Amino acid sequence: MATLERHIRYEAELDPSFAREIIASSGSPSLMECIQCGTCSSTCPLSSYMDYTPRRIIAMVREGFKQEVLRSSTIWLCASCYACTVECPKEIPITDIMYALKRYAVREGIHRWRFAIPLMARLFYETVRRNGRLTESWTVLKLYLQAYPLQIPAMVPMGWKLLFRGRFPLLPERIRGRLGLQRVLRAAKE
Repeated sequence: MATLERHIRYEAELDPSFAREIIASSGSPSLMECIQCGTCSSTCPLSSYMDYTPRRIIAMVREGFKQEVLRSSTIWLCASCYACTVECPKEIPITDIMYALKRYAVREGIHRWRFAIPLMARLFYETVRRNGRLTESWTVLKLYLQAYPLQIPAMVPMGWKLLFRGRFPLLPERIRGRLGLQRVLRAAKE
């Protein structure tokens, strides 16, 4: 709790509507029924790498620690394995809540600067929206240009090998009917 005390000094800094927004976004009203048993954290294969365990994230969401939750690495490290959801005695869809938190963070532009996971999610979506399909090599190249520019020279030998073996297309791959896909994605976003 000492970490949170350094960041939140006044109750007025909390966002009491945050839990309601996440419940609405995830469709999980059972979020408020969490008994803080810790089963989700103990079954999570990645909890030891997270800055806050899933149990703590649920508690922080309920209490309105919006900035801390959205800036944490926990929501981005969730592997979507559903172990927490399957084992939860209250049947809380924790994985769906993590997805809702990711969407919220992307929408608000709140995440660690140059943190590769949200950046990759945004690049993936933009590439598919623009081209209708993912050209992995171009997406990874864009990721490295934005997140790890100093590591690009070390990647050049592998890039040449991929290019000569036909695994790195010179142009991004596209589908016919991209405009129809873009209309569908715009409609889904609204």
